[in-house]
Amino acid sequence: AVSYVIFYLIPPGVCSLLNPSTIYANNEVNLEEVDIYGFDYDYTLALYSSALDEMIYNKAREFLVQHYKYPEGISKYDYIPNFATRGLHYDIQKGLLMKIDAFHYIQLGTVYRGLKPVPDDEVMKLYGGSNHVPLHQVSGFYGKGPKMKQFMDVFSIPEMTLLAAANDYFISNDIEYDPVHLYKDVSDAIGMVHIKGYMYKWIIGDETYAVLHRLASHGKKLFLITNSPFSFVDKGMKYMVGKEWRDFFDVVIVQADKPHFFNDCVKPFRRLDSNGDLQWDRIKSLDKGQIYKQGNLVDFLKLTGWRGSKVFYFGDHLYSDLADLMLRHGWRTGAIVPELEVETKVVNTEQYAQSLTWLQALTGLLERMQMYRDPESKKVLQEWLKEREEAVTKNLFNPHFGSIFRTCHNPTYFSRRLCRFSDLYMASISCLLNYDLSYTFYPRRTPLQHEAPLWMDQLCTGCMKTPFLEEMAHIR
Repeated sequence: AVSYVIFYLIPPGVCSLLNPSTIYANNEVNLEEVDIYGFDYDYTLALYSSALDEMIYNKAREFLVQHYKYPEGISKYDYIPNFATRGLHYDIQKGLLMKIDAFHYIQLGTVYRGLKPVPDDEVMKLYGGSNHVPLHQVSGFYGKGPKMKQFMDVFSIPEMTLLAAANDYFISNDIEYDPVHLYKDVSDAIGMVHIKGYMYKWIIGDETYAVLHRLASHGKKLFLITNSPFSFVDKGMKYMVGKEWRDFFDVVIVQADKPHFFNDCVKPFRRLDSNGDLQWDRIKSLDKGQIYKQGNLVDFLKLTGWRGSKVFYFGDHLYSDLADLMLRHGWRTGAIVPELEVETKVVNTEQYAQSLTWLQALTGLLERMQMYRDPESKKVLQEWLKEREEAVTKNLFNPHFGSIFRTCHNPTYFSRRLCRFSDLYMASISCLLNYDLSYTFYPRRTPLQHEAPLWMDQLCTGCMKTPFLEEMAHIR
C-alpha cells in the first residue's frame, strides 16, 4: 500500500533527471572571466580504472608482510571492492573506520573495527556517551590527525581496505597490537608501492586531449601542478595526449609537495633538464617548455602574475588541491568527484525516488503529529520513528557506509567541505566539453530552513502552508 501511494506522489519524469556529465555549481562562475586553467594530475587529468585499487592493495599488503614482517595470515585477505568510500574518518588510536556528518556526529551503523560493524551502544561508550567527535581537537585543518585522519583522495580506498583487513586479522586471531603502529605501517606501505611507472595502463577515458586542445585553441593559458614525479606524469600524458603534450602547458610543476606548495614560501623552484636531472640555476621566470620541481605559490604568483578569479584550478583532493587556493588566494576551484557518476545513477532510479519520498513523508508526519500524547498516538509515533530509520537510502549506495554526500539525514563532513572549498564540482574534466567557454554557472537557490517553501514532506502530508502555524501558535 505504501509503494502504491508513493508511486502517485512522485511527479512523472522525476527519475533519470540527473546527467552524470553535468557540472554542479556551489558558487556563481562566469567562464568568460577565466583566462588561466590549472590542473592536478592524478584523478584530474588522469582518471584510473578501479582495478588499480586492487593492484595497490596487493602490493602494499605484500610490502607489509615481506618488509615489515607482519603475519603471513594477512596475505589471505583479498581486496574487497566497494568496502570503503572516500571521505571516511579513521580513529588512529582506536582503529575504527567511520562516517561523520557535517555537524561532527558519527553516523551510527557506519563504524567498523576491522571488517565488522561496531554496535551503536559500544560506539557511544567509546566516545564518552555521545556520538559527537570534536574534530577541531583531534584532527587538524587538513584532516591528517594526530588522532583522527580523514581519507580524502581516491587513492585512499585501498589504504582504508588494507587497514580494515589488517585490523580484522589481529582481532580475529586475538593478537595484541598497537593500532597507531598499524596505521603508520599501512600508510608507509601504500606510499612505497612501486607501480607508478606503469599506472598509465589503468588510465580510463580518452577526452583529456580534447579538453586541453579546446582550452588552448581559445587562447587560454594552461598550467600543471602535481605532487607526482616528472617521469610518471610524462608516461601518462604521452599515453593520453601524445608526445608533444607539454606544448599545451605554459607552466609545468612536478613534485610540488601540496598542500605545502600553497601555504608556505620555503622551497624555491628548481628546473629539471630533459633527462629529469636537477639544475642549479636561480629561477627568474617560469618558461613554457621547461619542467620545474617543488617551489611555492608565493613565487608562482610573482613570476606569472596570475591572480584572483581569472585563474581556475581543478583537483580531486579538497584539502591539498583546493582549500588554500579558495580561502587565501581567491582562485576559482573545481573539484573532480568521480563518484558522481555512480551516485547519480542511483539517484535516478525509481527505488531511490520512492525511498526518499516516503522518508520525507514520514518526517512530515512525525513533525505534525508529535504533539499528540495519548498512548495510542505515542505508539504510532514510535513505529514511524523506527520506520524512518529503516527508510534511509544508505544501502542503495555503498552497503557499509552509504553515499559519500549524505549520512542518514544530514550532509556528510565530506559534502560540507566540498561545498566550502569548490566553486564547481563534476565527475571529470571532460564535463567541461559540454559547456561553452563563456558559460555562466548559477547555483540553485536551495531554500534555507526558515524560508518555508513547499517542502516535499508538506506535499506528502497535505499541509500546503507554513508548517503547522495554528498548532504551534502557543510557542513563544
